[in-house]
Amino acid sequence: MLILNVLNVVARPSILPNFSAQPSNHQFNYINYRLANTGRRKLKVSRLRSNFWDSIRSGFLKDNSTQVVESPSTLEEEEEPQPEEFVLVEKTEEDGVVEQIIFSSGGDVDIYDLQTLCDKVGWPRRPLSKLDAALKNSYMVATLHSIRKSPGSEGNDQKKLIGMARATSDHAFNATIWDVLVDPSYQGQGLGKTLVEKIIRALLQRDIGNITLFADSQVVEFYRNLGFEPDPEGIKGMFWYPKY
Repeated sequence: MLILNVLNVVARPSILPNFSAQPSNHQFNYINYRLANTGRRKLKVSRLRSNFWDSIRSGFLKDNSTQVVESPSTLEEEEEPQPEEFVLVEKTEEDGVVEQIIFSSGGDVDIYDLQTLCDKVGWPRRPLSKLDAALKNSYMVATLHSIRKSPGSEGNDQKKLIGMARATSDHAFNATIWDVLVDPSYQGQGLGKTLVEKIIRALLQRDIGNITLFADSQVVEFYRNLGFEPDPEGIKGMFWYPKY
């Protein structure tokens, strides 16, 4: 288990996260993101408990009776993360073709485009129906698209999915980031870093402070540079696998 201190480091120049879809035993490091230097942030975030698992246990008393913190009628109506879309990068090539890289946290993801992207990074194929369900049941899905515009060919723009990351959440205390991937031909430009940081920002704005992910050993340093760290108390992530 890891634990890190937050922020501002650029992604490694030649490699971005590339997780396998089906983990093998002991393949992953369980990584936890905790807030640090909160005084420097202009975000409304409640104070985190010192122990990661306190937030999970906080709804229960020691005698296992439920602790009612607040009447449901007084709770503020929950708001989903507001979708964003903007041009992240724009460049003009020698032949006059303009390429824009668009970040978006709203809208649908074409599962066939996503499968093509997974193929490019070498992930095992997953059933399209499950891929679609995973996207629909995610708390947030962030994408990067490349849009190429040729001179004199208005309306014939070429659009391609080049990056994606998603997060699941209990909408209260905890969230987990999954499936961070970037087209190999676009790696080394900080795009994976942007995807992860935008998801973290959206989760913090919703007052979700316990953010975790699973990382292959070769990309642990990438996530360390983004503020993730192994759990300082040595708590280990555990896995259960079907025996068939």
